[in-house]
Amino acid sequence: MSEEKINIGIVVGEFHYDITENMLNKAVEHANFLGCNVVEIFKVPGSFDMPLAIKTLLSKESIEGVVCLGAVIKGDTDHDQIVAQHAARKIVDLSLEYGKPVSLGVSGPGMTRVEAVERIEDFSRRSVEAVVKMIRRINISKKK
Repeated sequence: MSEEKINIGIVVGEFHYDITENMLNKAVEHANFLGCNVVEIFKVPGSFDMPLAIKTLLSKESIEGVVCLGAVIKGDTDHDQIVAQHAARKIVDLSLEYGKPVSLGVSGPGMTRVEAVERIEDFSRRSVEAVVKMIRRINISKKK
């Protein structure tokens, strides 16, 4: 008997879209490889804007978890620190509020554009894997 497919959503920031579009493509590819259904892709302006989109997806019964993808690159100020810290905190809060996993596939802060490009595949793949593992483990725990 085969497992039912896991249904996930993906939230992706459009800021630095040359990087995040590649992250999205890699994440969808890896989700398909793992046998998941990507039910919805929600594009947002940037990583700071992710929480409302995550909440929208988590409120849907058809979505079991959300993958978040973004790149927060160091600029001339500490703005990248603020964006990343506040987005990460709210992502954790939403996961706990809805009882569904949300992964943090947002690279940065404090990284260069070159570092962001180098992290595309790893962050995308690991973000999908984290959500899938948590969904499976939660489902096993519910059956006990």
